[in-house]
Amino acid sequence: MADSSAPVRSATISRDTNETKIVLSLNLDGGALSPLPSLDSTTTSSDNLPQGAPSSSADTSSHASQSTTSQQISIDTGIGFLDHMLHAFAKHSGWSLNLITKGDLHIDDHHTSEDTFLALGSAFKTAIGSTSGLARFGYAYAPLDEALSRAVVDISNRPFCVTELGLKREKIGEWSTEMMAHCLQSFSQTSGLTIHVDCIRGDNDHHRAESAFKALALAIRMASARVKGREGEVPSTKGVLF
Repeated sequence: MADSSAPVRSATISRDTNETKIVLSLNLDGGALSPLPSLDSTTTSSDNLPQGAPSSSADTSSHASQSTTSQQISIDTGIGFLDHMLHAFAKHSGWSLNLITKGDLHIDDHHTSEDTFLALGSAFKTAIGSTSGLARFGYAYAPLDEALSRAVVDISNRPFCVTELGLKREKIGEWSTEMMAHCLQSFSQTSGLTIHVDCIRGDNDHHRAESAFKALALAIRMASARVKGREGEVPSTKGVLF
């Protein structure tokens, strides 16, 4: 749970294009979330929303929903394995996250996946605010049975992403494996993070992907942690990052 005396690091995002409608609420320190805006409140009128657009609250019966004393997580993108990875990402980052994406899945999973991570990165950058007092750098290893992944991140405002997952399948569930690296690049682009993620070993593609997202989550949690005694200090020789 977040320090109650520290500023709340949260953001609420609405992203509306001809390809996707996205609303999300993020709290980097877990705990309470701001209510989601309705998808009907985006710049496109409700008459033009994709048929069957969800309400402002994600389906809490979904496998990608979890409520604990420290975190509130609810994910609904219409792609099961993407929901699963975002759930793991939020859980191990220590975030509370409510996210709904309604995309053009009748075409493929590209726009839904990409735009979700662009919106999530934007929310992260807004929520983190100043880098003053933060650890800035983070690294982590995460196993899942035979799979082992490593992630290293820098909250630097220098977006760059290198991803090597070594996946062999075309899809895991209904999510194209080629989209995983692209999504992390999209998240890097809007969050301002430098990200390196490698799956070091593993036989099962599900395990390889999930261990990678968990490692990245743990690395981001380390990098975004407030460092006691360094309040107001920018962790850079330049004196500025954002």
